[in-house]
Amino acid sequence: MMPKNFYFVILLGLVSLFSDMTYEGARSITGPYLFYLGAGAAVVGFASGFGEFIGYGLRLFSGWLADKTKKYWGLMFIGYALNLLSVPALALVNSWGLAVLLIILERTGKALRTPARDTLLSYATFKMGRGLGFGIHEAMDQIGAFVGPLIVALVFYLKMGYKPAFLVLLIPALIALSLLTFAKITYPAPQKFEKGFLELETKGFSKSFWWYLLGMCLVGAGFVDFPLIGYHLEKTSILSKDWIPILYALAM
Repeated sequence: MMPKNFYFVILLGLVSLFSDMTYEGARSITGPYLFYLGAGAAVVGFASGFGEFIGYGLRLFSGWLADKTKKYWGLMFIGYALNLLSVPALALVNSWGLAVLLIILERTGKALRTPARDTLLSYATFKMGRGLGFGIHEAMDQIGAFVGPLIVALVFYLKMGYKPAFLVLLIPALIALSLLTFAKITYPAPQKFEKGFLELETKGFSKSFWWYLLGMCLVGAGFVDFPLIGYHLEKTSILSKDWIPILYALAM
C-alpha cells in the first residue's frame, strides 16, 4: 500500500494537470483572440509581458505571506480560483481591454497559489525524495499543458470559434477546483508529512552562479511570449487558427 504522502503528491499533480489544461489551453489562443477583439501587437506584448512579470514577481510577496501566515490552503484556493476562472470569463468579454485585465488576473492567481502549493509539496516529498515527488508533479503538469491546447484545436476544428473554446475550458477548471477541495478535506495538514527538519548551512553563492543568473536574465530579456507569436501567425495568416494551438502544444 502506498503511503499517504504519495497519494497527496498524485492528488496535487492531478490539480496541476487540469489547471494547466485550462490556462495553457487559453494561452495558446490569447494572442489571436486579442487580434480578433481588435488589439494591436503592442497590447498583446503588454498583456503577455506584464502578465508574466506579475506571475513571477508577485511570488516574492505571496511566498513571504505563505511563510508568515501558514495559510497555505487559503492562498491556494484564492489563487487557483483567480487563475482558473479568469479563463472561461474571457468568453464573456467583447473588448480587448477587459480581456487584457482577465489575462493579468489569471497570472496573478498563479503567482498567489504557486509558493503555497510548492511548500505543501515539499512537506509531502520529505520522505519519498524531493526529486521524485516534484518530478511526478511536473510530469503531470506537462501532460495538462500539452492536452489543453489540443482541446482548443479540436474546438476550432469543429468550427466553434474562440468563445466556445474558452467556455469548454471551464470543465477542467471546475475539475481542478473540485480536486483541490478534496485534497484539503482529505489532507488538511500536509505539514505532518515532514517530521523533523533539515539544517542547511549557507555560504553564499559562487561566481558560476552569478554568471548563470546573468545568462538566464539575458535569455529572459530576449524571450518572445507565445501570445505575441500567435498574434502574428493569425494576423499574417501564416497558420490557420486551428493549427496555432497545436503549435503551442508541440512547444510544450
